[in-house]
Amino acid sequence: MSDPGNDLRPVRDILETLVGFDTTSRNSNLALIEWVEAYLDGHGVPHRRVANADGTKSNLLATIGPWVEGGAVLSGHTDVVPVDGQPWTTDPFSIVEKDGRLYGRGTCDMKGFLALALAAVPDVLAAHPRKPVHLAFSYDEETGCLGAPALIEVINRELPKPAFVVVGEPTDMVAVNGHKGIATFHVTVTGREAHSSQTQQGVSAVMEAVTLMASLNALAARLERDADPASPFTPKGPTLTIGMVNGGTAHNIIARECNFVFDLRTPAHMDAQVILADWFAQAQAMDAALKARAPEAGVSVHMHSNVPGFAPEPDGAAEAFARRLAGDNGPPRAVSFATEAGQFQRTGLSTVLCGPGSIEQAHQPDEFVEISQMERGQAFMRRLVEWAASAD
Repeated sequence: MSDPGNDLRPVRDILETLVGFDTTSRNSNLALIEWVEAYLDGHGVPHRRVANADGTKSNLLATIGPWVEGGAVLSGHTDVVPVDGQPWTTDPFSIVEKDGRLYGRGTCDMKGFLALALAAVPDVLAAHPRKPVHLAFSYDEETGCLGAPALIEVINRELPKPAFVVVGEPTDMVAVNGHKGIATFHVTVTGREAHSSQTQQGVSAVMEAVTLMASLNALAARLERDADPASPFTPKGPTLTIGMVNGGTAHNIIARECNFVFDLRTPAHMDAQVILADWFAQAQAMDAALKARAPEAGVSVHMHSNVPGFAPEPDGAAEAFARRLAGDNGPPRAVSFATEAGQFQRTGLSTVLCGPGSIEQAHQPDEFVEISQMERGQAFMRRLVEWAASAD
């Protein structure tokens, strides 16, 4: 139920601005970063960019409060997934309020959390904090958490060591202490074009690719069948899906090229490379066989990203911190989607997921976040301000 004492206007205004930037991963996020920098400048908050190689995208790191150890990192990504082909009934890059929900691309995943963090900046400053709050906003999370590693490296090298990292992905404002990792692969099968009546002269890239995809499909079924029934995840075990396929020119031309992409999501203790070892061997053997038929033919497998899983921490400090701020006394929870949490954790930083909205609304047409979730997020930030001002 909504709390009439909450004033969400500052949060909503910031969220509306952030959603208005089309930061689909194929685009630059610099316009959004520049706006955030100007906002932080208006409050006298120091910040720095951690850009990608060609400067077309950037992470942003800011510190509110003293330059001391024991602070909290609020981590979130600035990019969103495409709206192409989705049947939106509202403008995806404008906020529309209806039936207690805020609609727009990124409201849930995850500009809602960014807006909450930014709206809390003046409150943290006014509280004369004794511990810092660090903002860590990344690029290209949706395409494989590509921006976060450089940002995390700077945090570990340059900042006084933080005590906690809160990754604000949509968890319904409850603490989540584990998630699967994800490895993504781009596969290109090259054949030789010929008239489709002259199969002896050509090599069909599509038909060869189908063989590789059939093996992946069989592997996916085996992983599902062999899943540990005690696993905390839903689905229980590793999952493998082929997300895109493209190939061929016409029905009467033997296909010269076929491309497909797939991802493998695994619990933190499992290794994607080990799971795929037999399939890699099959792809390598096919590459040699195709080259024997046509020197220009072959199979290329490229690992696009490999995001580590996030494992529950014994007596996790960040989990206890987030539970305290969120008023969460529920059971331990794990999710199947991937985030930068595992990347933070692998550098020795205690980490937790906790943010507004539900993953069920993420990546969907008419994406939304419940206003009640934003109010719970605002209460979380108020308690964060109290913590930063305390000696605890």
